[in-house]
Amino acid sequence: MARPLAVTILAWVYIAVGTGGFFTHLSDGMWVELVEIAAVIAGAFLLRGKNWARWLAVAWMAFHVILSAFHAVSEVVVHGLFFAVIAWILFRPEAARYFGGAPV
Repeated sequence: MARPLAVTILAWVYIAVGTGGFFTHLSDGMWVELVEIAAVIAGAFLLRGKNWARWLAVAWMAFHVILSAFHAVSEVVVHGLFFAVIAWILFRPEAARYFGGAPV
């Protein structure tokens, strides 16, 4: 099955954000770098149609929603909206078929 365009775009966004974050946060410590590497891994394996990668991508964004709870309310709102859009893209019926699962 062909990869949905929205999944392709989202995967490349994860790769770009993870790569950019990795180099931006080089001095912030190993844990931050691992989180950025997780985004790159999620994006790369979204492109390969791995079901676990969409769960990693959603978990990565959920982690950011939780982190933003310690900052301004506007950050929680923005991250929450990103989370909702990402989950919607990755769990729509055509995405579920691409990832080898049954339509949700």
